[in-house]
Amino acid sequence: MKKTLLLLALMPIFAFSQINLKVLDNDGNPVSQANVSYNNQNFTTDAKGFVKIPIADSEQLLSVQKSSFRGFNKNIKINPKVQNVNVLFVKTERETEIQEVVFQKKGKPKITDLTSIEISSKEAQQVASLSGGVEGLLKTLPSVNSNAELSSQYMVRGGNYDENLIYINDIEIYRPFLIRNSLQEGLSIINPDMVQAINFSAGGFEAKYGDKMSSALNIYYRQPTKFELSGEASLIGGRLTTGFVSKDKKLSAMISGRYRNTNLVLNTLNEDTDFNPQYMDFQTYINYKLNDKWGFSFIGYWSKNDYEMIPKVKEVEFGTLQSPLKLSVFYNGKEDDKYKNMMGTASINFKPNKKWAFTLDNFAYQNREREYYSVASAYMLQTFDPITGAPITSYDVGGQIDHARNDLLVKTYGAQLKTKFSPDVNTDFEVGLKFEKENLQDLTNEWQLVDSLGYSTPRSYVDPGTLDPSQLRLRYSISGTNHIEPTRLSGYAQYSKKFYWGENRIFVNAGVRASHWDFNDETIISPRGQIALKPNWEMDMLFTVSGGIYYQAPFYKEIKDVDGNFNPSIKSQRSMQVILKNDYEFKMVERPFKLTTELYYKKMDHLIPYYLDNVRIRYSGLNNSEGYAYGVDARLFGEFVPGVDSWISASYARVYENIDGRGYIPRPTDPRFRFSMFYQDYMPKFPSMRVNLTLNYSNGLPSGTPISLDANGKPDFEAPYKYQRTLPSYKRVDIGLSKVFIDQKDNKVNGGFWGNFKELTLGIQIFNAFNISNTVANQWVNDVSTGYNYPVPVRLTGRFFNAKLEFKL
Repeated sequence: MKKTLLLLALMPIFAFSQINLKVLDNDGNPVSQANVSYNNQNFTTDAKGFVKIPIADSEQLLSVQKSSFRGFNKNIKINPKVQNVNVLFVKTERETEIQEVVFQKKGKPKITDLTSIEISSKEAQQVASLSGGVEGLLKTLPSVNSNAELSSQYMVRGGNYDENLIYINDIEIYRPFLIRNSLQEGLSIINPDMVQAINFSAGGFEAKYGDKMSSALNIYYRQPTKFELSGEASLIGGRLTTGFVSKDKKLSAMISGRYRNTNLVLNTLNEDTDFNPQYMDFQTYINYKLNDKWGFSFIGYWSKNDYEMIPKVKEVEFGTLQSPLKLSVFYNGKEDDKYKNMMGTASINFKPNKKWAFTLDNFAYQNREREYYSVASAYMLQTFDPITGAPITSYDVGGQIDHARNDLLVKTYGAQLKTKFSPDVNTDFEVGLKFEKENLQDLTNEWQLVDSLGYSTPRSYVDPGTLDPSQLRLRYSISGTNHIEPTRLSGYAQYSKKFYWGENRIFVNAGVRASHWDFNDETIISPRGQIALKPNWEMDMLFTVSGGIYYQAPFYKEIKDVDGNFNPSIKSQRSMQVILKNDYEFKMVERPFKLTTELYYKKMDHLIPYYLDNVRIRYSGLNNSEGYAYGVDARLFGEFVPGVDSWISASYARVYENIDGRGYIPRPTDPRFRFSMFYQDYMPKFPSMRVNLTLNYSNGLPSGTPISLDANGKPDFEAPYKYQRTLPSYKRVDIGLSKVFIDQKDNKVNGGFWGNFKELTLGIQIFNAFNISNTVANQWVNDVSTGYNYPVPVRLTGRFFNAKLEFKL
């Protein structure tokens, strides 16, 4: 397979082959003098309940025994080379406890969500992606869809961009609200350099996560254990991250700054435009451990994204071989957008004993967005002779003025208290309460004037040469001034348990959350549950059922109607979900693999219709729709190449809605078929030469439908019943090549200047390796002479080569 794909990747980690075995009793105390047998040898645990055992050359049975305790047996495979086995010994009369438990690394919380999958933070740093490392990896999962490489936003199982929860250290994060196209997006708020753990659930998630209908992404930032300094410099930006720890190990801090400018990438677009997109941010994560019971932490975030665009000329060729078309557009004006975000979270952690844990988070967030543009354009639509290629005389000319002065200020602040009680290692009770005060100030003034042959449209048709005395009318206009200061209260309670049912393992997570928002005076209650069964079979399988009632609590975008005003009568959208999941772990060509298959069904009501234009979602402001979604996801994960992880994903899904009882039609985010891959490889003779590849193929979305306006210039959300157009399929391959000069394994350097470096890597990234011209939306141009509307594709970026240098001290 390596020869076929000609790929390079990470070499396996070389280490001593051993088992690190630790045995504890039910109270968490070490069990000494436990008898351990493995590979025809006998061992005994020390006073700390610990023993090191060399790994055999073949799979062998590990047995741990001691009188008055129930014995433990496990087959130990030869890989990985270092294996940590943690055993919980229970009294012989207690037959319903899970014997083996997994202890988390420092600062890494225990995960109780049975629908969650863990993504490697190391792979998030290495992946070749324009949208951000974490999001770039998410887009290779079967349940996640995206058709814009510059956007860090994503759609999950037919949901839209607004239906996904994002947390950093259990604090909910907001994305910018006024983004219209992916070119405006800057840096993702998630900094891969600071990430320790990534957990993602595509649906059926537990009650402690908030009120969204699609997915939950929870990121945990890491605590440095010693001084570190790392950085990156590339053609599109750079980063610098440092961390340190005090001598007494009580204080630790991590600080990171990033800069990005995608001007070179945007120059691959087929248009003459001056771009000046600049993005920068600073983040910090500080921890102070007062003693074994008390700890304090702080997360700070500041970002500034500026997007300036001065369009000049754009030419797009489209149509068919028999009817080729060319659109030439000449511009005057510019767009100047600014996005500023600030966030701060101060947390107090109190753990009086091993069973109780309390956390108080105090948070504040401010998002200041400004979207200003005034762009006049004149276009000419030409046809060509399909044989000679000569242009045919055409009178299809017109003009357009787009204008906006949109300002938004979003402030939220509040506190949340979380309590966790763990009577034993297999049981958790969790309760949380959250108070949030919101301040939304919105000023909208946006309009468009379309002119064709000297007449504004829409207008009644008149014969050419006849004067038209009709009034000057805007194609559409939206204006509004809104200011609200609502309060949101929410809480949850959940229970998780692991136990034996005969020889089978059972995992249960059940809970309920409730929320009240005083802007629309609505209270929602969301019961959720998960149960997993691991049979005592020779085949290593895990079966999971999850589901519940999930709500999409309205916020800025959902409450804003087509007139630009906030609607206090809007209600939460609701989704009733059930997900069936199977995990099958097996060996193929003597390497570990895992096949995950999921089936799901969602029944939705109180939906708010919307249209999708590029990455902007505009809602109708009415709960007048219902719908359903179904699909199947499959992912094969494993070592396609020895020592490094790769995966292949495939999915098929549909999502429909019924607006005002007119019948079911596909929603604008109907995904259909999708295939993706994340692959890593390396040269066996030159393991420092590595490669990673991401491949995405997805059917086009039905968002290519023209945005129809009614007689008042307002969007007609029932227009798709008359006509729907699907965008072309999205196809893209990104490749990252790297050469490792220094690391802490085979390429370690001692002494001299280069001895100060722990890692030094030079890489080449090839974005859109096959230079495929993808389409993110359609711009509809009216031919006044025929009355036809032509879909002019809005193209995405072309092939781009990026060079980057990474180091770590």
